[in-house]
Amino acid sequence: MNTDPLLTVSHFSVVYDVDPPVEAVSDVSFTLHRGEILGLAGESGCGKTSLAYGVQRLLKPPAVIPSGHAVFHDESGEDVDIAALSEAELRRFRWDKASMVFQGAMNALNPVTKIGRQLGDVFETHRPGMSRVERTRECGDLLDLVGVGRERLRSYPHELSGGMRQRVMIAMALALKPQLMIMDEPTTALDVLVQREILQQISDLRKQFGFSVIFITHDLPLLLEISDRIAVMRQGRIVELDTASNIYHHAQHEYTRTLLGSFPSLTGERGGFVRGQRAGAAGGAVA
Repeated sequence: MNTDPLLTVSHFSVVYDVDPPVEAVSDVSFTLHRGEILGLAGESGCGKTSLAYGVQRLLKPPAVIPSGHAVFHDESGEDVDIAALSEAELRRFRWDKASMVFQGAMNALNPVTKIGRQLGDVFETHRPGMSRVERTRECGDLLDLVGVGRERLRSYPHELSGGMRQRVMIAMALALKPQLMIMDEPTTALDVLVQREILQQISDLRKQFGFSVIFITHDLPLLLEISDRIAVMRQGRIVELDTASNIYHHAQHEYTRTLLGSFPSLTGERGGFVRGQRAGAAGGAVA
């Protein structure tokens, strides 16, 4: 794994300014390396999505970021303080440098607009110099890349399966060849076979293009399959951060061990996750 940093998050906090205020993310720090898949695990409500949205400056009021920094280390050598970007600079940064596959993304496509037009909008907005023919060719190449097929450019979202729609969203996130892709529960509501296909595709694309991934899910066994390192969150804090192997074999925090134990084995005695058993054989992961 490349040890060069791509994203450095330092003492990052997110507060929802209601009465009383809710601290969703508290003093979180981590470094994402180039080409790395960093899994972000934890139960619902622990702050995973608030952290990801906060880093990308996608949060809306009443959410505020009272402290912390997120610095993007561009391949050009420039260090970009995301919090300091103007709105215009932020629009250029998103999708071009860092993209996001949102939670429930397979239902995020416009139901009355063809797939080709929706993919083409990314290029029309961020690559205005491209001709219509070039945009169409790029969109077709993207669909081929994610295994959907360019013949689907003229399809409407309802004509695609859930897995195909999810692949379209991944293609959209890849369109401008970003250095960072944040994926928020990208396989939720998909059956386990489609999950496996999409996870394998993400891994293959990462190897092909070298982008880094922050993969958010409550499914810790799934992260053990695909991640280089895993950060475990609880109540807005990262309580453990280590390699996937160390998390599996030598978890240090009691909460991490509880998460591991919450997934039943498909073989052997009842009582939760069995160490020494392959992660993908645990309930909730793909086999």
